[in-house]
Amino acid sequence: MQSHRTQVVLVTGPSRSGKSAFAERLAVETNRPVTYIATARTNPDDREWQARIEQHRQTRPQTWTTLEIPLQLPQAIATAPAGATYLVDSLGSWAANWIECEPDLWDRQVEQLSDALQHCRADVILVAEEVGWGVVPAYELGRRFRDRLGLLCQRVGALSDAVYLVAAGYAIDLVQMGRSASGDPVGDKTEPQSF
Repeated sequence: MQSHRTQVVLVTGPSRSGKSAFAERLAVETNRPVTYIATARTNPDDREWQARIEQHRQTRPQTWTTLEIPLQLPQAIATAPAGATYLVDSLGSWAANWIECEPDLWDRQVEQLSDALQHCRADVILVAEEVGWGVVPAYELGRRFRDRLGLLCQRVGALSDAVYLVAAGYAIDLVQMGRSASGDPVGDKTEPQSF
């Protein structure tokens, strides 16, 4: 019996591109128990936000375990059991939950997440929003969010076996089709095995 090498997969794209649905399909294809990590904070006072969260809940298979983890994402991934699949939706919500922290604390969180992903015993699929394709945000917090999430996606992407960009309902693997912006040879990545 062939042993399964764990994988890290990043799925990124703009709003309403189909990235969450694509990531959920990848999770199903692993044929492993799935734990869905929701990083968004609930807000009972915001009916529209709560409706969005409920819509996401309704689309997930009943057999999946859901954990609501707005802050302690590195710790959750570090303790993932072997033979499982963790689906994190999303890195943007996680970054937003830390938006007011000092740069040093944020850098430690990113370092801990990177370490957890490199040593995780489960497959991990992470969903992230692409936010830097438009105008420069007019406010400092918006610029901070855009910069932090963009750098976080680069960091996670460098650790990933596959990086899918989803737009208009279609996904392409940037690792297989692209070239590393940092100059690192893309060919050094192990070709991702199908789930």
